[in-house]
Amino acid sequence: MKKVTQLTSAQETMRAALVSRRNLLKTAAVLGAAGLAAPLYSKSAFSSSGEVNFMGWAGYDFKELFAAFTAKTGIKMNFIEQPDNDTIFAQAKLSLQTGAVDIFEPTVDRVQSYAENDLVQPWDTTKISLDSYEPGLVTGQAGDMAQVNGKRLFVPSVWGTEALVFNTKEAPETYGTASLADLWDPKFEGKVVVRAHSALAALGRVMDAQGKLPRPFMDGYKDDAAMKQIWDVVLAEAIKHKANIAQFWKGENEAQAAFRTNGCVLGLCWDSTGFNMQKEGPYSYIAPKEGAFAWNQGYMLMKNAKNVDQAYEWAKFIASPEGSAANAKAFSANPSGKGAIELADPKVAAFYKAAYPADALSKLWWWPVQSSSFLKLRAEYADKFIAA
Repeated sequence: MKKVTQLTSAQETMRAALVSRRNLLKTAAVLGAAGLAAPLYSKSAFSSSGEVNFMGWAGYDFKELFAAFTAKTGIKMNFIEQPDNDTIFAQAKLSLQTGAVDIFEPTVDRVQSYAENDLVQPWDTTKISLDSYEPGLVTGQAGDMAQVNGKRLFVPSVWGTEALVFNTKEAPETYGTASLADLWDPKFEGKVVVRAHSALAALGRVMDAQGKLPRPFMDGYKDDAAMKQIWDVVLAEAIKHKANIAQFWKGENEAQAAFRTNGCVLGLCWDSTGFNMQKEGPYSYIAPKEGAFAWNQGYMLMKNAKNVDQAYEWAKFIASPEGSAANAKAFSANPSGKGAIELADPKVAAFYKAAYPADALSKLWWWPVQSSSFLKLRAEYADKFIAA
């Protein structure tokens, strides 16, 4: 299993959500919320019946979360799991013909591409209050990214990061020196796991800081011609160091498997991977000195959704303190709902304190808006890297 297989600065975006290091650590601590308290909202008129077809992320255990939602509303959850954003997008397009999906959960940087393909309908903010969310996730640039032509197409669910997961014995890392460049260090040949497009973005950021790109890396998100000019250089450099890559991951299951069974000691992975792997062995998670990649995940409503009222109930549940806390716990990520930070587990708080020491939170690098044309090109570059 040592061969390479395909398993696949907008920092201001959430600055308001990161009011202080102390507050964010409180927010992160909600991952370990012990359980669901009594609901702080009333049941709907149809709460004893109905179902909702929800397409979300594979690799997580939502059984308790779904059971709690059904117990509180009477609505049955039909869950369709997918490994990544690209597959979610493809299945959403298919659902226009099949009607299989009511609500789905991409990241906010993909909103524009869904709007361009006319796949979704806007949320009615008279039915779901934006006051239920942490302000930094629904206002400012975060709020702008969630809207198209003044219509809100996206409401948040969880947010988190993608940074360095490392074996503390075989690949020790320390904040301040830990770098995205470590992924390409020859001493880790055959021992690194990455997501292809994230690895290219990581290398692009490193090369940008070193002055080795023909133009600023962020220009590639604004113009396709600039993207090609930049990513051609990045891809060529990545291919030179491809021997480092033991495995590519697309979802949480593959990322964890790379450390368990494929000999990886270093990876660019989600925070949930680091949190889960530390339970199994000498692994930890640290933000690189360049800043961790950060993402904001949430819900969009299919244009042809059949169970619209039930979809609203699910979104409202996840915006409630207890629903938001339980959802964040399932993802090992950060919650979006106000009050969820009060449901905390000290062990998880300690994990995040270690992952984001000193000025790490102020350096978070939020994924920019990515158009359909950019995503198409990015996929082509990722495929070339995998196939090289």
